[in-house]
Amino acid sequence: MIFSMTGYAARTLDVGQGVLHLELKSVNSRYLDFQFRVCDELRASELALRELFSARLSRGKVECRIILSAAGAAGSAPALNLELLCRLRDLEAQVRRRMPWAHAFSVNDLLQWPGMLDEQTPDAEVLSARCLELAGAVLEDFIASRAREGEKLAAVILQRVTRMRTLIEEVTPLIPDAQAAFQEKLRQRLLEALGSVDDERIRQEVAVFAVRIDVAEELARLTTHLDEVERVLQTGGACGKRLDFLMQELNREANTLGSKSVTSVVSQTAMELKLLIEQMREQVQNLE
Repeated sequence: MIFSMTGYAARTLDVGQGVLHLELKSVNSRYLDFQFRVCDELRASELALRELFSARLSRGKVECRIILSAAGAAGSAPALNLELLCRLRDLEAQVRRRMPWAHAFSVNDLLQWPGMLDEQTPDAEVLSARCLELAGAVLEDFIASRAREGEKLAAVILQRVTRMRTLIEEVTPLIPDAQAAFQEKLRQRLLEALGSVDDERIRQEVAVFAVRIDVAEELARLTTHLDEVERVLQTGGACGKRLDFLMQELNREANTLGSKSVTSVVSQTAMELKLLIEQMREQVQNLE
């Protein structure tokens, strides 16, 4: 199975005193890079989460966001801390006796005072265990989303491979005749320019040049590299770096093919091959 480095998944879980929301998303990267945005109650779980994700992921810039919200809590409304409220009332009275112009507490001020609302918080160990349970479920969704994206990318790459094979098959039969015609044209020009040189010497020079413009090796290597691209995609797994190397090799052979070209047909084929390779390379950059 081929995996993209782009993926997204999110789930929520009711933990009794609140609702836990965990979100995973990633983009491409040369290495595996994590960025955690975790609520204070779960900061101690970051190492366990990193180990959980690292066991299943190999590349990508992964962002993990965890929020603990009381919005969906199943318990009753939080109670006021009456002892703290009485202390604040007494302190306010003392202040106003000495500073009558001081503003009185508003209801909003009192409710936002640290410790005023007696909210029940889940046990740290229980909360951590539930978080890892939720992270495991989100990770499965996340990997599935990367697999779906990877399947689409692999299909695009294979389409380009098929097109490149067609171009190679079309141009291969044309090359011998094109090179023979070019060699004859070159021989005639040499005869015109160097009429006094013997014909055997001209044939030798033309033969040497023919070796230099022979592209059979480049076409064979292109086919071999395309075979390897298909093999790697069929094998699956973390293959992005291997495919990126193959794109470099394909581009090298296409460049050589263009530089050795002696006809417009071969030059045009080399340019189209380079365009297809660049399109594949852009897709490969997103594979794990």
